Amino acid sequence: MSGRTVAIVGASGAVGQDFLTVLAARALPVRRLRLFASPRSAGQRLTFRGESLPIEPLGADSFAGVELALFSAGAAVSREHAPRAVAAGAVVVDNSSAFRMDPAVPLVVPEVNPEALRGHRGIVANPNCSTILLVLALWPLHRAAGLRAVVVSTYQAASGAGQQAMLELREATAAALRGERLPPRVLPQTLAFNLFPQVDVFQPDGYTREEDKLQFETRKILGLPALPVDATCVRVPVERCHSEAVAVQLERPLDAAAARALLAAAPGLELVDDPAAKRYPMPLEMAGRDPVAVGRIRSGRVFAPGLTFWLAGDQLRKGAALNAVQIAELL
Repeated sequence: MSGRTVAIVGASGAVGQDFLTVLAARALPVRRLRLFASPRSAGQRLTFRGESLPIEPLGADSFAGVELALFSAGAAVSREHAPRAVAAGAVVVDNSSAFRMDPAVPLVVPEVNPEALRGHRGIVANPNCSTILLVLALWPLHRAAGLRAVVVSTYQAASGAGQQAMLELREATAAALRGERLPPRVLPQTLAFNLFPQVDVFQPDGYTREEDKLQFETRKILGLPALPVDATCVRVPVERCHSEAVAVQLERPLDAAAARALLAAAPGLELVDDPAAKRYPMPLEMAGRDPVAVGRIRSGRVFAPGLTFWLAGDQLRKGAALNAVQIAELL
């Protein structure tokens, strides 16, 4: 029988559900699919290619016979169980932060640095969702004109914090429309008719861990260990899809028209850049889609030479499940 035995760890979560959708739509040969999650989700059933599959509790012996394991269950689970999966003979593509900055673990966006997969030791790290969206747009600009610095502000959807955060946004919005205010349970502040500049926890220097990820992961993926990346990450009342406002300083001049042509031709990107017709990247237009849309491309007013642009992409698709499956396809 052709195909691989594939496991999804964290199958009941938001990214786990998108793993099922992406795997069903793509050509990765799956002979048998096993679904794992925490004990509270065990026994639930999910559908894959018309077949109802049970969710199994994750245990020490779960990976016997598994050849590919897609992890999206948090860093603690990955640190405990990814080495077990590798020891059982599987290759792990991990969506958590557990191994991203390990020098021995490739951190891969297939359109940008597929060569990093060579020599992997059984674990490949999937970058942070905001980082994936960003580097897709930075890479063609860097190849053409060189990057000297990046300033990015993210506008991150509730789903980036998981299914419970999406539910909290819906409930809080409904309450606000009734003239009530629900205290936040999952997020640090209410997101209904609000936004706040905190994604993940604050670090001693005043930046958040999410903002650190954008700097350190972008450097590793692009192979630019000293690249300055100044990030401000904001949670916004959008269910799905992150957006980013980006300003870059370049080493060599590159005008907006040339940048537009480069980005339009780059794999994984979709040019949506006609402000006169009110066409630009928006979360509503990109939800459930694979490409990352880029637009509002213009010569910058601060950096010379430099460019400023806007992007939007589904962080559960390209920012998580799709990128991981593309890594598996390359492997």
